[in-house]
Amino acid sequence: MSLLPNLRPVRNHRLAWMGGVLALALAASVSIGARTTMAAGTINILETGSSLLYPLFQLWVPVYTHTDPGVKITPQSTGSGTGISQAVAGIVQIGASDAYMSNALVKMHPLLNIPLCISMQMVNYNLPGLNKIHLRLSGPALAGIYSGTIRYWDDATIKELNPGVHLPHHLIIPVHRTDGSGDTFIFTQYLSFSTPSWSNNVSYGTTVTWPAVPGGIGAEGNPGMVTATQDNPYAIAYIGTSFQNAIEKQGLGIAVLKNRAGNFLLPSARTAEAAAAVMVPKTPQDERISLIFAPGAESYPIINYEYALVSRRQPSAEMAAALRKFFTWAISRNGGSTPHFMAAVHFVPLPAPVVKLSQAQIAQIQ
Repeated sequence: MSLLPNLRPVRNHRLAWMGGVLALALAASVSIGARTTMAAGTINILETGSSLLYPLFQLWVPVYTHTDPGVKITPQSTGSGTGISQAVAGIVQIGASDAYMSNALVKMHPLLNIPLCISMQMVNYNLPGLNKIHLRLSGPALAGIYSGTIRYWDDATIKELNPGVHLPHHLIIPVHRTDGSGDTFIFTQYLSFSTPSWSNNVSYGTTVTWPAVPGGIGAEGNPGMVTATQDNPYAIAYIGTSFQNAIEKQGLGIAVLKNRAGNFLLPSARTAEAAAAVMVPKTPQDERISLIFAPGAESYPIINYEYALVSRRQPSAEMAAALRKFFTWAISRNGGSTPHFMAAVHFVPLPAPVVKLSQAQIAQIQ
């Protein structure tokens, strides 16, 4: 079984989280109370998964529960792989994921994949003396770094992308996620869609078999990626924009990435909205689609829908109503998608046509 979308064959990647699905399914048999807990009139909703989406849930929950005190939402940052597996096993009501479920997995476990907003991913680095410069990087250059064919910061490929920048002759320290990660999913999609050699040899997934690169570092969650980059000069990492404030506070660099049209762009609301505008008409009714490497001169190359994975059939009418109400609030421009929330995590709200698609999916929760 693969959680990967049926867009292309996948080679040499491992889905370590699937072992967890079986264990969690067993745990679900003794955790049915956790799925339907309603103590003293309170409906308890458990959410786990994406560390990229977690900061937004932290902002949402106290505001939402103030307006709906009969609902208690408990969010956890465990990585998209865990969000998927625990949603599949029925241990949580909401599995948060940057990665959508594959056709094969949805057929076996028919969960709804409901976009709540649009996020972006940065490529960050700790390059002494150069962190204030937005280095130009491309998919092929990053594929070379993470495959070990580009070892030094002053490699000819990087120098060609950054004329006039004095790059040090120092080994690059690539940092990657060790947990099942939607950030890994979208980063490796960018490498796969832009670089045939990466697509053929590694491909993409929430976990992949990373090429053995001397000096490479593994980290867990976006917080771990920030810390590893901060603690290791000459490191490079991929990190969700909900952690952009932390990146800027630590004085780490943010790359401008080459898009499909050949332009170099920073992650911003403008460039994310440009990419989304191209992909919205292609979004299917079930909303499972990659937004990576979208066409368009102003399209930032790594944007994605942030998904809530939820069962259509809930154990009670009260739980179903609570989930419908929360999701409807989350995607509303007067609720969870107000500029205040979106700007705080450097996300953008769903375009109106996608809001309608998400509303149609939300209505299926019974």
